[in-house]
Amino acid sequence: MAESSILSNTSNLEKYLKLPQKGKVIAEYVWVDGSNGLRSKCKTLNKKVTDIKELPEWNFDGSSTGQAPGNNSDVYLRPVAMYPDPFRVGDDNILVMCETWGADGKPNAYNFRHDAAVVMEAHGAHELWFGLEQEYTILDFNGWPYGWPKNGFPAPQGPYYCGVGTGKVFCRDIVESHYKACMFAGINISGTNAEVMPAQWEYQVGPCTGIDLGDELWMSRFILHRVAEEYGAKITFAPKPIPGDWNGAGLHTNVSSKEMREEGGMKHIEAAMEKLASRQAEHMAVYGSDNQLRMTGKHETSSYDKFTWGVANRGSSVRIPRACAAEGKGYFEDRRPASNGDPYQITGIIVETLYGMVDGANMSKKVADAEPVELEMVVETSKP
Repeated sequence: MAESSILSNTSNLEKYLKLPQKGKVIAEYVWVDGSNGLRSKCKTLNKKVTDIKELPEWNFDGSSTGQAPGNNSDVYLRPVAMYPDPFRVGDDNILVMCETWGADGKPNAYNFRHDAAVVMEAHGAHELWFGLEQEYTILDFNGWPYGWPKNGFPAPQGPYYCGVGTGKVFCRDIVESHYKACMFAGINISGTNAEVMPAQWEYQVGPCTGIDLGDELWMSRFILHRVAEEYGAKITFAPKPIPGDWNGAGLHTNVSSKEMREEGGMKHIEAAMEKLASRQAEHMAVYGSDNQLRMTGKHETSSYDKFTWGVANRGSSVRIPRACAAEGKGYFEDRRPASNGDPYQITGIIVETLYGMVDGANMSKKVADAEPVELEMVVETSKP
């Protein structure tokens, strides 16, 4: 098996990072490309930026990112959110989340944020909160889960979830580095833990209001890739990175509206279940690629093509936490999204389904004539 020839000289880099920038600021523009990946490029600014409106529009070669043809390749970057840069600390440097736009003044075909923001703003009176649980797997340079035997498998699942100790957890240094970098950047990262499959981890972002969740989740993914790059590791958000009797990776999505959080909120949560059941196919179409490999009804997943919901049931499509059922208010957890799902599409279609479509936005435009599916109440419980 080929070994990596990549050599990281972090100690050498450190002395250059300490050099003064003489009043200049580095802004790293980040965007989502045509394959649901991330790209970035850096711009030098003449002064500190205090408002997102101060950042200039920029452009890139869309023919090299799968976002434009070669004969009309310019795609424009419009800044929408900025964060302190955890990789270039001390000189007001920033990371900038951007939307992609065409020369015709229309959102790029892969700009799913635009429609989501329209939907969020139209239904802002519901004061929607989101929290996403991002699962991922750390791979070595050759694409095999970090710490796994070469050409082999570790012991079966069991001791790894929230585990401690050599042989039970792998790459904690990457996880800790990412955690602190997100905190420095102002990402609302609310926790992290080792997952069921060895070399698989999870972190949570939220609660965030409206479109902010998508911005912060995408930037947290960018930071994770950058951190892993420094350790010579790879990050995969594949929902089923290893076939067989291993847990997949999801992007569990927690949703709460003002009405759900108030007294009597359970009736609004139950009404949401009816609406979600009626659009199962539309949701699954934008809940991530290869999700059918993960959603087999095993390994704490529901069936890909059948909607179910239940209290404290991790084998249902949507789980109502037991505490929320007891209090009669709170939130629900949509367990269907895959780990590689686009948070803009996921949160956008949830709002669209719960509160209605909006002129000028269609979060389910990839799906046509979807058939409604059966609503099933599941009452069995798994992990409390």
